Amino acid sequence: MDYIRFGNTGMMVSRLCLGTMTYGVPTERWPWALNEEQSRPFIQKALELGINFFDTADVYSNGMSEEVVGRALRDFASRDEIVLAIKVYNPMGPGPNDRGLSRKHIMSAIDASLKRLGTDYVDLYQIHRWDNNTPIEETMEALHDVVKAGKALYIGASSMYSWQFAKAQYTADLHGWTRFVSMQPHYNLVYREEEREMLPFCADQKIAVIPWSPLARGLLTGGRSKERNETERARTDAFGKTLYSEADFTIADRVTEMAQQRGIPSAQVALAWMLSKPVITAPIIGASKPGHIEDAVGTLSVTLSEEEIRHLEELYQPHPVLGM
Repeated sequence: MDYIRFGNTGMMVSRLCLGTMTYGVPTERWPWALNEEQSRPFIQKALELGINFFDTADVYSNGMSEEVVGRALRDFASRDEIVLAIKVYNPMGPGPNDRGLSRKHIMSAIDASLKRLGTDYVDLYQIHRWDNNTPIEETMEALHDVVKAGKALYIGASSMYSWQFAKAQYTADLHGWTRFVSMQPHYNLVYREEEREMLPFCADQKIAVIPWSPLARGLLTGGRSKERNETERARTDAFGKTLYSEADFTIADRVTEMAQQRGIPSAQVALAWMLSKPVITAPIIGASKPGHIEDAVGTLSVTLSEEEIRHLEELYQPHPVLGM
């Protein structure tokens, strides 16, 4: 496993982060989620292969992902050896204060997450989305207080417009509060809109970049086509269906062709392309079947030529902003 500094911090993370949305319990929203018995081997395998970076969120399986991940990490690893990232924003109950980035919700959400995870602190506390209903000053001060209370070591952000991210950082600087050290954007070979503003901003500010959906919800793994969606997730993931269209399969087909020429899995081609970008810190990968993690880790020994990178990128067509 290779390790890299997390943005401008001194913390080191594995070049791949294991995303754990798949682990918890099947729900109406996530019918494809694995239960705890099914999930634990993937977390254990990731640790065995040197992955020390794990990402979850309170909303995944309505909190059960945090419980499952927390128990597995306590059983299989030392707390000091791992980097644990969680997220806050999405609804966790029916009440009007059970969501968003108000001080009230952040303060209750961090305590609830720590209890479910069975830990005193998280390494990275991320806002899952931008909250239009809460002043950014309120959010940034609350996050600063979470850090000062020792409940989180660093804070990060996820999908938003670049001007919003810049505003948040300016607000923190203006008041002497904790800055975001990372951005978790929607970014992959078939969705590259973040190359316009967000990624250059992150490079300039030395922000860690940890993209979600680096394999485009399985589109870049070679297991899907225009004619078939083989997985339960592909059939039932309503949010995923809003992200990609038939036009994106032309790029997916090119990934598959290159993978066949090289004799490697399609996922390795797509991840190797992403890791060729200097701004990328650690893509957040998912794993739900045997071999997924091993294939992803194998990417670290794959290097694409400049010609191959151009070949993969040349079919790209601009997209509307997706995933916010």
